[in-house]
Order: sequence, then structure tokens, then C-alpha cells
Amino acid sequence: MALSSLPLGFTKMLLPLQSKSYPTPQCKPLSNKLSNNCQRNLRRSANFKPSIWTYDYIQSLSSEYKEEKYIEQGRMLREEVRTMLGRLENPLDQLELIDVLQRLGIDYHFGNEIKNILDNVYHSDAFRREKNLYATALEFRLLRQHGYDISTDVFVCFQDEVGNFKKNLSVDVEGMLSLYEASFHLMEEESILDGARDFTSQFLKEYLNQNRGDHISLLISHALEFPLHWRIHRWEAPWFINAYEGKPNMSSVLLLLAKLDFNFLQAIYHNELKYTSR
Repeated sequence: MALSSLPLGFTKMLLPLQSKSYPTPQCKPLSNKLSNNCQRNLRRSANFKPSIWTYDYIQSLSSEYKEEKYIEQGRMLREEVRTMLGRLENPLDQLELIDVLQRLGIDYHFGNEIKNILDNVYHSDAFRREKNLYATALEFRLLRQHGYDISTDVFVCFQDEVGNFKKNLSVDVEGMLSLYEASFHLMEEESILDGARDFTSQFLKEYLNQNRGDHISLLISHALEFPLHWRIHRWEAPWFINAYEGKPNMSSVLLLLAKLDFNFLQAIYHNELKYTSR
């Protein structure tokens, strides 16, 4: 487009501005007071110590759990647990074992056995007929976690006529904790689980204020800090291994396998870290 075809006002804007003499701005030095304040407000050094994760340190990592005797011991323990899973007939005992295996971080060894049990539980209505809060909530959480289509209607029998959870449920502390953990597996517009979370969290906080030191209080405190559904599976395992060790009537086979498996995985991570740092 020719310059003459543009509007007059626009043409004038393209012309160079006439030079005028403007005073040169002077930069005055900062006062000593302001300078001293700036120095005082500088971010202080955190005095971080040098990282210990040097190349030589990483390459020096070693673990005895890579030895054949530990590998064989782990294999034998897994077979014992597999036998344990096959021997249990009571659905609640089966679900409790699955829950412990998951929290100990060793459930990945028994994927087929766990799936078969959950399939059978899903097609049964034993817990719904018994109206057992602890069992129903545990069943709901595990089935939801593994992708089964289970409705929140299983909790309707624990509500009163106006839709509130019955007050007498509070006598079952394990059931209340189980319902609290299950309430975090909610989907959109499942208001019954919102109500379950409010109901159980209030009770569990009050219970914790009056009871300390026993195993169930430890689990409640841990759950109120972060529910199980929000925790990272692998990071949860070390904490639960220590907690499970203090549980009355815990299984020494499960505990030993969990500790052995955790250390074996740590040895694998050591090797992977060595390889990636080269």
C-alpha cells in the first residue's frame, strides 16, 4: 500500500518526530541507610551441606538380600501365603488377609488369588445379609479399589429413617474406621459417602482424644492424617510393616515376607541407581 493512500492522520504518525532537547535524567546514589537495609534483607544462606550422593557413594551401595539364600527364603514364604489364601473359607477372613497383603506391599505376588477371591465376594451378598458394618465397608473399599461396580446402597441399612447413620454404630470402632476409609472411594453425587465421612471422622477424632497407645488408635491417627486411598502404596508399606509388628495375633509369616520383600526391592533399586548414575 502506497504511503499517499493512507489516512492523513496515520501518515503524520509515520513521519519522524522533531528533535527536542530534554533534560538528561540524573541517577542519584542510594543513601547509606537504604543500602544497609538492602544488605540486611538479602536472603540468608541456608548452609546446605554437600550431598552424600556422590558417584563413589552410589557405586558402593550393596545389599546382602540379593544373595540366593534370601531369594529362596522369599519363594518359600510366598508359597506359604499362597496356601494360606487357598485355605481360608470365610469371606471376611479372606478380605482381611487381602487388605493386610496390600498394606504390607506384597499383594503383587498374589494377583490371581486375590482376583478369584474378589470375584466370589462380588457375586455374594453375605455381608449385606449380615448387616456387618466392618465387613461391608471393607468389602466396598476393596471392590471399588479393584474396579468392581458396587453400589453405595450397601450402606443404606446402616441409616435411620431420615438418612443419617445410626448412632449405635459407634460401638464398632473397627467398623467406623473401615467406613471412614471406604468413604474416600466415592464418585460424583454419592452423598451417602459424604455423610459417612463426616459421621465417622467426628467419632474417630473424639475416640482418639480419649484413647491412646493401643493398636487401633495408631491406625486411627494414621488414617485421620491421610486416608489410605490418598497414600502412595509403596511408601505406605514401611510404616505399616512397623505397625503390623505391634498388632496382637499378627502373622509372623506375613511380617517376615514383607520385611524380606522390602529389602529385596531396595537391593533392586540400588542396582538401578548405580546403572543410571554411570
